[in-house]
Amino acid sequence: MTVSAPSPPTLEAIRRVPKVLLHDHLDGGLRPATVVELADEVGYGGLPTTDADKLATWFRGGAHSGSLVRYLETFSHTVGVMQTPGALARVARECAEDLAADGVVYAEVRFAPELHVERGLALDAVIEAVIDGFRAGSAGTGLKIRALLTAMRHAARSLEIAEAAVRWRDRGVVGFDIAGAEAGYPPTRHLDAFQYMQRANGHYTIHAGEAFGLPSIWEALQWCNADRLGHSVRVTDDITVDADANAILGQLANYVRDVRVPLEMCPTSNVDTGVCASIAEHPIGLLRRLHFRVTVNTDNRLMSGVTLSSEFAALVDAFGYGWPDIRWLTVNAMKSAFIPFDQRLTLINDVIKPGFAPVCGDG
Repeated sequence: MTVSAPSPPTLEAIRRVPKVLLHDHLDGGLRPATVVELADEVGYGGLPTTDADKLATWFRGGAHSGSLVRYLETFSHTVGVMQTPGALARVARECAEDLAADGVVYAEVRFAPELHVERGLALDAVIEAVIDGFRAGSAGTGLKIRALLTAMRHAARSLEIAEAAVRWRDRGVVGFDIAGAEAGYPPTRHLDAFQYMQRANGHYTIHAGEAFGLPSIWEALQWCNADRLGHSVRVTDDITVDADANAILGQLANYVRDVRVPLEMCPTSNVDTGVCASIAEHPIGLLRRLHFRVTVNTDNRLMSGVTLSSEFAALVDAFGYGWPDIRWLTVNAMKSAFIPFDQRLTLINDVIKPGFAPVCGDG
């Protein structure tokens, strides 16, 4: 009897396997048509165009500028239409629907409540609307979706947001985060928020080492004790590769690998913001080869024009990854999620491994 070899990981095939997403921004994943419709509903007049197709192109062009600052400017329009409970719930519902349709079985989607209070909403009202939307959008699907509450690193509400994350942690929120421009806003500015999360036995991730270098990563880990790192591509500044392709790790890179710090990597987004010139040059290739705990993520699906499946497909094209690589990266992500251990283990053993068994040739 001849057993046929597993088919290669095409985009369509990748869509069908179970996937895990840890780094996705709610205000970076709206459907273009939804942005247009919500702008009309809430009276937001700042859009560059009300044609959904042209607006999608505009977002993509703005994001593909090679500048993190310019990339972040595109969010003024998505945040601008997300200022009412109905708008927030709709965006969250559609986010869950879109992730489920892409084969995502577990997702942690982050948003900054403080950005959605321009029309007088309280922080708790913002959170409640988003959680309600996630619940509605994931109902009847195979998706388990949870929220991360993000504080803006240039603002001064991080402790308040951390307190909200603890207050809502049994109602759909699993952790805390800080985001925004890194330069000039080190994570230690928010040390009181991180210490509060620690005292409350909470989980948190920190955007670090995206547009700024090793000091940002070092502070996030050694001062703020982050559970995970957002992006952290600049950890490769502490890795030297010699002429024979042997890698020599510095003390910080060794620490990140040794203690298995999960790295929430977002390849297409990093190309968009000028971190690297192409997917093939992205640090994830080296870090995966060196067995860092790397995970694959979307960051902002609207701005970068991606899905989690397309991110994996791009890595297949750039690095020749096969199904075992995709499974390894997926299990990495599930191991690193902020839900309880028994729930992580159940998803790995009952959903992810069986879902990959046929394509990996072991089931």
